Amino acid sequence: MEKVAIILVNYNGAAYNDKCLESIFESTVADRIQVIIVDNHSTDGSREELHQRWVADERVHVIELEENVGFAKANNVGIRRAMEQGITHYLLLNNDTEIATDAVECMWRCHEENNCIVTPKIYYADQRDVLWSAGGRFTPIIKKPVQIGLNEKDSEQYNQSVDCDFANGCAILFDKEIVDKTGLLDESFFLYYEDTEFSARARKEGVRIRYCADAKVYHKVNGSTKGNHSRANVYYITRNWLIYSKMHLGRKMCLFWMYFWLNRLAWGAIWLLQRKPQMLKAMAQGIRDYFVWMHKPDRYSDKFQ
Repeated sequence: MEKVAIILVNYNGAAYNDKCLESIFESTVADRIQVIIVDNHSTDGSREELHQRWVADERVHVIELEENVGFAKANNVGIRRAMEQGITHYLLLNNDTEIATDAVECMWRCHEENNCIVTPKIYYADQRDVLWSAGGRFTPIIKKPVQIGLNEKDSEQYNQSVDCDFANGCAILFDKEIVDKTGLLDESFFLYYEDTEFSARARKEGVRIRYCADAKVYHKVNGSTKGNHSRANVYYITRNWLIYSKMHLGRKMCLFWMYFWLNRLAWGAIWLLQRKPQMLKAMAQGIRDYFVWMHKPDRYSDKFQ
């Protein structure tokens, strides 16, 4: 087995980093792992904590960025650093996860046997028999990403490794040969949908994506993004869903628009009933910035204002 770079993006992850790193170094192939942590200008003291505990460890490299450049770009920074070190295999891993001792070894074996992108079986960290993701599929018409097995108890049907439509960016393994075909993550997305777009692009290039049932990861869901009900979340989901769909749906985009407006109107009604006008404003900003991306790329900003 060659060396694999595990790339962690840290943004205010003080509550998660140590547990994640400890689980990595309990791996059955710990001697083949190089961890690259890209700090996205954290302000919670986690950058300093990483230095105090890990920077002297030769197995860990910490890259400090001067601003929060987003999940996609930060991962790309980590991949490029790994390439500079001559490492050709990369596991992007959320820092709000813990991995089983054989997870990396199983993902590696699956990759080597199938020459593919690999995504593991992901559980909720606080419900270790409940699935968060057992691979991903796209819906038939509008290609909306759906997590297979979401919120279901683990069962025999999820114990079979199979090809799937997309890999979740929570944990995704691939190599330089795949990067040479697909390119890196698209930095237009900043946060959310970058993994979906990467998977869709890879499939167009004939790259297989495989769910590895034997590799187990435990995810503190939304630990690094602070939940599913923030203004920033609404903004990025709205904007990036549109950008991804425009990139990959082609003639089906008109059907997507019908679904999109129904979906957003339904959520808008919910936010009105909840008296959360700030969510409506964030959604409107996301739609506006999609059109900026479409027509005025020189004015496009990938950050939520």
